[in-house]
Formats: sequence, C-alpha cells, structure tokens
Amino acid sequence: MSEVILRADSISKSFGITKAVKNVSMSFQKGEVRGLIGENGSGKSTFVSMLCGIYTIDRGQFYLNGEELKIRNQVEANNKGISIIVQEMGTLSGLTVAENIFLGHEDRFVKYGIKNTSSMIKEAERLLKQFGFDKINPTAMIDYYSFEERKLVEIVKATYFSPQIFVIDETTTALSKQGREELYKILNQIKSEGNTIIFISHDLLEVIKYADNISVFRDGELIDTVPSQNVEEDELKKLMVGRKLTSSYYRRDYGKPVSDEVVLSVRDVSVPGQIEDISFDLYKGEILGIGGISGAGMHELGKAICGASFYRKGKVILYNGTEINSISTAIKNGIAYASRDRDVESLVINDSIRNNICLPSLSDLMVRNIISDRALNKFAKDNADLINIKMEGINQFVSNLSGGNRQKVVLARWLGKNSDIIILDSPTRGIDVKVKADIYSILSDLKRKNKSIVIISEEMLELIGMSDRILILKKGRISGEFFRDKDLSEEDLIAKMV
Repeated sequence: MSEVILRADSISKSFGITKAVKNVSMSFQKGEVRGLIGENGSGKSTFVSMLCGIYTIDRGQFYLNGEELKIRNQVEANNKGISIIVQEMGTLSGLTVAENIFLGHEDRFVKYGIKNTSSMIKEAERLLKQFGFDKINPTAMIDYYSFEERKLVEIVKATYFSPQIFVIDETTTALSKQGREELYKILNQIKSEGNTIIFISHDLLEVIKYADNISVFRDGELIDTVPSQNVEEDELKKLMVGRKLTSSYYRRDYGKPVSDEVVLSVRDVSVPGQIEDISFDLYKGEILGIGGISGAGMHELGKAICGASFYRKGKVILYNGTEINSISTAIKNGIAYASRDRDVESLVINDSIRNNICLPSLSDLMVRNIISDRALNKFAKDNADLINIKMEGINQFVSNLSGGNRQKVVLARWLGKNSDIIILDSPTRGIDVKVKADIYSILSDLKRKNKSIVIISEEMLELIGMSDRILILKKGRISGEFFRDKDLSEEDLIAKMV
C-alpha cells in the first residue's frame, strides 16, 4: 500500500449561513494524482483553498507527512511544499513576469539588504526556457500578456519550489491544447518524483484520463472516492448531482430557418496583431458561434464588436445605423458583453451580488433621479432567482461564490438589462455539467425570444451543439463558415483551424 502524504481530518468551512465544506476527512498517497470533481459550489475549491492558506479553517486539521499543518497564507504553504494554480487570475498586475514568479520569495535574491534584480531576471529566464515558455519575457509587465500566457507564468511559479502537493484548480480550461499538453508533461514529472497532485476539473473525461483516483464532492460533503480505471463519465455525473442526468446539453433542433433580418454588421474590422479585415452579419434570433485555436483572434473580436478593443479599425453598425465605438454606446443600444476573464472584466468581485446585477441597469431603475433600495433589491433578487444563483442572499459578495455562480451573476446582469444582442466569450469555462445545462437552456430560451447571441468558444462540441452558424478564425482571419447540421463534426472545424 502506498504511503499517505496528506490527510484531512474533519475539515469544515462556512461563509455566513452557507456551509461550504462539511466535516470532510480523506487521505492522499505519495505519487498519486487525485481528481476532485463536483458541481459549482460543491466545496472542492474551498477545500483546497484551506489547504493552501487562501481560506482559514473553521474546524478540523490537515496533516502533511504526519505533522499538523499550520498555514496562514500561500507563502507559508509554498514553504511547506504546497502550491496551487487557481482557476481565475493568479498573477498580480503592475508587476513584471519575474516579480510574479518570485512574489513572496524575493529574499532569495537579497544580499546585505539589497535586491539583486539582475539575478532574479536571469533565474526567471532560465525557468521559462526550461518549461519551453521562451516567448515570455521575464522583464515585461505581466499585463502585456494574454490570460493563457499568464497561466503559463503561474505554472512556473507553482512548480519552481518543487512542491510535495501540487493543486490544479480548474486551470486547463484557460489553456489551449498546446498549453494543456505542457501542463500534462509537468504533472507526469511531479508524479514520477513521488509527489502528489490534486486535480480539479469539470472536464470529466480529462479527470478520468489523468487521475488515479477521483473524489466526488456534493453540497460540501465528500460523497465517494473511486478508482478512475473503468469508471464511466455517467457514473461520475450521477455521483455529482445525486441523480442520473438524462437530458442532452445541446439543442436538438435542425433545419429551422434563421431570420434574414440583420441586427448587427461587422465591416472590415481589424486590430493590429490580433484580427484583420473581418466582416460578417449577425441575424435576429441567431446563435452565431466563433471558434479557433488559442491566439486565433476570436477573443479580441468579441471585444472589438462591443467597442472594448483599443486601436480597432473598421466599423460595427447596428440595424438602425448606429456605429458602436465604445462600451457605453454598446450598452445603451442593447449590446451585452461577457468577457472570458469574468473576475477582472465582467464582475466587481469585492462587491455584492445585488450591485453587480444592477450595475448596467441603474439608469433604468431611476425614478426622478432617485434609485430606491427597494427597487435595487427587487431587481437583483428577481434576476438572481430567474437564473437560480446559489447564494445566501443578494448582499453576499461575489468573491464568495463558485466559478459557475459567478458566471450566473454575469448572465443575470444582462438578462435584467434585457439586451437584444449578447456576446459571450467562453460562457461555460470552468463550469460543471449541471450549470452548463442551465446556461444552454437559458440561451435556447433567449433565442426563442428573438435575441441574437454570439458564443466565442474553444470548445468545438459547444459550438456545434448550440450554434446556427459557426465562423472559424485562423491567424486573425475568417477561414471557414459552417451552418447547423447533424453531420457537422469536430474534424470539419479543426480542418479550418490549423
């Protein structure tokens, strides 16, 4: 039997009246890859956040190599041999790449009270080359890099200290296929050295493939731990939600014509170094999918459509002739945009659910230049309930919600605004199977109401399953167009991506 490296003894955590983790006890073996799965809000991320010093433990204790762990923050966790890559942004703006890698450990480069910046940069450069991330400059500000590139920096940071316990919290959703392959190589290396990986992902097939054992959380409790060998995806889904999921995620309709009424025209839109000469029309009641490999330009295109992109050339024109050149113009004219990086660009995470939902609609809620608390509360609660946000109340801070429920707050905001055109960048990134089904159901309902939706995604099955039409981008240009068809396959899309 393998040696136990980490043990959790009756771990519990509450946020107000919400019991996020309830009396969880479990053990992890040396050299094991342990998958943790569960619906959004099931407690798995809260559990590892307590292990890594991000949250304090209300009750219970962790033991590493038989010794009681007393960790107050992530730096102390690193010093004990525990590293984590979080789902959302884990780097700090305003610092260089090198400063982010060694954040909290700058003393390694201090002599006689003076920091040797040159030595720090050289070490960061060595590490980046070692990991194959040569394109990242250690002296550059982290803000210059994309979400995925910043994740690669986090991988370097998390593994530099040779962790005994390496936690990956829903990181693969932020990475391209190439980025995922790099991460899998690192996992294999960490495992071969006898260290332990805790792997959280909503991609159940990925967990089955790479984990040795899989622990299932539901409503803050540990439901079961099963060996990944021979386990079926449907079995895991049943353990996660407590019942069998019988309905399909995706739309089942085919052959229904889309209106020929154009609601938005994109003409010769370019952003230097990102996208070039892109033109297309969006139709009333259409779900338009936009896909491609990471770096193909589809994420920048989403920003360009709603006026959020710098240095944009070309025109984005509404059906009534209004040109969209700014975010405020877009919102005033019924265009909603949900960014891929929801915590930084779509939400004010250190504010309440109420304020986040109401933010774009404040002028609509105003009566004689006054907005009453009663109006705000009703508006927020009605829209939160409409989309079934799992919360203790509308005054709960968004930062205390799971990834899936944060995404629901974003959608509730725009449902409340009653936007006619909705642009969603990676709408189900880091979201569990049940919440995915909820979101797809909402999108189908919006389509029936003749809302026009743009889904930007790197998930091909999502594009095929939900779109009336799909545009594929390659190197910043449209390389292919596909229409809804039962026989449309991932291979068809891939042929236009690479």
